[in-house]
Amino acid sequence: MKNRKQSTQNVSTNIVSTNVPAAQTFGGFSTQWHGWIVFLFGAVLYLNTITHDFTQDDAIVIYDNMYTTKGLAGLKGLFTKDTFFGFFKEEGKAKLVSGGRYRPLTPAMFAIEYQLVGKKPWLGHLINILLYGFLCLMVYKLLITMICHKDDSESKRYMVLAAALLYAAHPIHTEAVANIKGRDEIMCMLGSIFSLYAMLKYVDLRQVKYIIYACISFFIAFMSKENTITFLAVIPLTLYYFRDLTFKDAALKSAVLLLPAILFLMIRSSILGNDFGGTPMELMNNPYLKFVNGSYIPFDTGEKMATIIYTLAKYVQLLIFPVTLTHDYYPRYIDIMSFGDWRVISGLLLYIFIGYLAIRGLRPKSILGYGSAFFLITLSIVSNIVFPIGTNMSERFMFMPSLGFALVLAYLLQKYVFEKAGKKAFTAVLGVMILLYSLKTITRNFVWESDFRLFTTDVRTSTNSAKVLNAAGGALTTQSVKEKDENKKKEMLVTAIGYLTKAVSIHPTYKNAYLIMGNAHYYRKEYDPAVAAYEQALALDSDFNDAKTNLAVALRDGGRQAGEVENNLVKSEAMLLKSIGLTPNDSETLRLLGVVNGIKGSHMEAVKYFDQVVQLDPKNAASFLNLSNAYRNAGNMAEAEKICKKHCNWTHRLLIDPPNSKINKILKDICIFLRLIVY
Repeated sequence: MKNRKQSTQNVSTNIVSTNVPAAQTFGGFSTQWHGWIVFLFGAVLYLNTITHDFTQDDAIVIYDNMYTTKGLAGLKGLFTKDTFFGFFKEEGKAKLVSGGRYRPLTPAMFAIEYQLVGKKPWLGHLINILLYGFLCLMVYKLLITMICHKDDSESKRYMVLAAALLYAAHPIHTEAVANIKGRDEIMCMLGSIFSLYAMLKYVDLRQVKYIIYACISFFIAFMSKENTITFLAVIPLTLYYFRDLTFKDAALKSAVLLLPAILFLMIRSSILGNDFGGTPMELMNNPYLKFVNGSYIPFDTGEKMATIIYTLAKYVQLLIFPVTLTHDYYPRYIDIMSFGDWRVISGLLLYIFIGYLAIRGLRPKSILGYGSAFFLITLSIVSNIVFPIGTNMSERFMFMPSLGFALVLAYLLQKYVFEKAGKKAFTAVLGVMILLYSLKTITRNFVWESDFRLFTTDVRTSTNSAKVLNAAGGALTTQSVKEKDENKKKEMLVTAIGYLTKAVSIHPTYKNAYLIMGNAHYYRKEYDPAVAAYEQALALDSDFNDAKTNLAVALRDGGRQAGEVENNLVKSEAMLLKSIGLTPNDSETLRLLGVVNGIKGSHMEAVKYFDQVVQLDPKNAASFLNLSNAYRNAGNMAEAEKICKKHCNWTHRLLIDPPNSKINKILKDICIFLRLIVY
């Protein structure tokens, strides 16, 4: 009984120690307000996104998703199909990324929002802002519960606040928050953090309700994104570090979280199956391919590992110096690397050092070791070592690991600034860092205003990314159609063609880039290169319907230009025949072929084409006039007169046979004018 009583007293003491001491202040605020300060800080940083448009992958999960746009009626489809199915609308395409994706929770939230406000992004941005603020609050509460459980000193409180503020302010989070689709990162992290917080509460208070909270929030996190699985290692590690538990005891207490994990995996398997689809052989879905002798082949092991190591080092660089941020790190933003490159060796040594800190920190249970381990564990799932993720890297993949970085940075500030130089120096250094991070975050947010601004800004950073070169070329081409200034329009299209040309030089089988290149040339009335680009796209994919449609139009208009401007009937007819081969029922192409044959003197051929036109458009009197004229030129006056009397109006008849008088020319000119008005 004595031991049990003593144990109870210890638990009670621990509980009391987590209360905020009323006497402590920071920046003039009682520490009991620190959590809400962090909440407001995190939310306010992203207030400038509330008026932004949909961007980037929002199309896939929101406004071009056939389930999301149905609102509540689409929820069943969102929970019973691959996350990408509602966008591609075809079986198989949803698994372009290895293993497919099952993340129904955030698309379900988007569907509800769509039901409420339709295709309006403001509500999605507002919810992201509030959720991010709440996440930052939970990060603070978690760190207080973890770190100040035993040592509730002023310096530890300052360290926790510093870590939470650094996490909230870090610019690398802009992709996850400013892009509505990034909510899957927020919800995944929020559910994981809350689950860890609840497990700590359970260990402290022994109340079963916290186990229930932990399991529910963990399942929510899984339904948001699969990265949650890394917390199956993070949670027992945290219990080991910050509570008086052996690792075995910590693992046993955390084992209950296997239940929501297994439940999620069972649901996922029932929806997507267990076929991971192998390794994609398309560069935009597999960055570890190289173009050799006209086809793509995989990197060798050395090239792949060297490229991965360099990429992982790039993450650390962006965490420390988040200056050149971009939404796009696709091939070849990061080139094919080798172990002969000093940057690869440096990256390898860096991660050996981080691993050393993580292992060395196990026995003394140091915060430095814990932060390093947290970073490595949460990074593992997006490292391309454990599982192929379809791209080299992405800033949103740092949403979880950056908490480990923020904790390590706060620990170093506490140890080497607070304890050695004092509170004022600590506050000054932290203030400068947060100010710089915040300014970068706010300015970076503005780039996420629209796809056009995002693509045309980031293409200057991701200069060797085929994907962003293609996206920027597409954005400029689309925007040029709305541009009224001809000089500016020309400049936009020339820039677009430059981007697209570079995109296909990086990725020679990039059919979409060839399609957009064809569009840009078409808008410049450069029909020959437009045709060549569309034909190249079709050579890569003979079933590329957009390329077929656009090629037919380019051939038609190119044929018109060859006849009317270049006076080259041979070229004109050749292009028009190719066009009609693609779209046999295009009345304008048939009409042009009739005109060409009429000019050539092949009047019966002209009759054939004009006859097809009137069959397609029997209400157009001008089409009958052309047919009548063709018969007349072929010498069949009776048929010409019959068609004209039946289908042509009086202005057309005057054009053919005006009255014999001195005013013939005046009447004919009037008829031509009337015809222009009517048609």
